[in-house]
Amino acid sequence: MQYVLQSLAPDEEIVHIGRYHWMYNVSASFSIVWGVIFCVGILVCPVYLYTHLGLPTVRPTIDMGNSWIDYIRALHPVIKLASLMAFVLGLLKFAKQMVDKVTTEIAVTTSRLIYKRGLVARYVGEISIDRIEGVNVLQGFWGRIFDFGRVVVRGMGVGEVILPPLARPIIFRKAIEKARTL
Repeated sequence: MQYVLQSLAPDEEIVHIGRYHWMYNVSASFSIVWGVIFCVGILVCPVYLYTHLGLPTVRPTIDMGNSWIDYIRALHPVIKLASLMAFVLGLLKFAKQMVDKVTTEIAVTTSRLIYKRGLVARYVGEISIDRIEGVNVLQGFWGRIFDFGRVVVRGMGVGEVILPPLARPIIFRKAIEKARTL
């Protein structure tokens, strides 16, 4: 909350701080899981095609046994590189989502809504509380069960600010309403 604390006016107080839901971490972790699944799939499919259908996807060598490791070692380097790239892309997507989570600040103060994101380049969306026209909460099936969702804030002359998936979005909306009455 570094940016929010630095930008507070002398008579301004924080009413509520928006936090990412734990389901966002699960979603980010599945990026790694999918990267591993695609990595293994890219390695296993050519070996399966060679062993069961006899397609020439593996370069047989003299000292090659019948183990999966020997077959994977005999694969073309492009297939191994593609497998590595699938795994690295999963890791990069995970890293991006975690950096987004760490560098995002969402707060409702007594006079404005602050949404800051970005590590190197900074994007800050601020809407004065008295200029907020409406607040919508978007929750799907899983969002209702696990209590997370997106909050869309419409401001007069500002447009819409769509916040990332937050924990307890109804409480966040109530905090905006509370700040409007202060």
